[in-house]
Amino acid sequence: MGLWYAIASIPTTFERQCVEGTTAEYALLENGRIEVTNTCFNVDGEPDRAVGRAWVPNPAEPTKLKVSFVRFLGFWLFPGAYWIIDLDSDYQYAVVGHPSYRYGWILSRTPALSQETLDGIIERLEAQGYDFEDFRMIDQSRHLDG
Repeated sequence: MGLWYAIASIPTTFERQCVEGTTAEYALLENGRIEVTNTCFNVDGEPDRAVGRAWVPNPAEPTKLKVSFVRFLGFWLFPGAYWIIDLDSDYQYAVVGHPSYRYGWILSRTPALSQETLDGIIERLEAQGYDFEDFRMIDQSRHLDG
C-alpha cells in the first residue's frame, strides 16, 4: 500500500500520453479490495489520473492481481493481470509484470533507484523473459526537486 514512483515501464495505451512524474498509490478498502490511483503528467504539464480497483482472485497466489480501470453500473470490467514478479525484501521496490510480457512497471518508494539496484532488477527481468529495451525510463525530476 502507499505511494510508489514508476521508474520505468512498458506503457499501456492509457499511459502513452504520460511524459513525466508517474506514480501509483494503493489504498486498502474495507471490502479487502485495493483502490489504485495512477497519476502522471502530460506534455502540457497537466496531471492525468486514473482510478481503479485491484483484487487477488486466488488467495493461494497473492502476487497475482487483477486490476480494472473501467467501471460500469457498479462493476469493474475488463480487468488485466498484474503480477508482482520481483519485490525488495524491505518493500523499497516492486516489479509488476504481465503474463504476456506486453506490460511491466518498475516501482520504487522513492523517485530514484541506485544504478546497482536498477541493474539487478533489469538482470532479473531479462532472466524472466522480458526485453528491457521495451521499457522506457520515466522522468521523476518533478518529484526529486519538490
